[in-house]
Amino acid sequence: MRDIRKYAAEQSFSEEEALKKRMEEKSKEFAAKGAEVYAKARP
Repeated sequence: MRDIRKYAAEQSFSEEEALKKRMEEKSKEFAAKGAEVYAKARP
């Protein structure tokens, strides 16, 4: 939660807005990596 408060302060958002925006960013990151729940192990 501390990271979200820091992110909110840096971006001038409320904590609720920061949570929403961060989840959107993470969702895009997840989709860009193939949207797989289990990542393949590297040899």
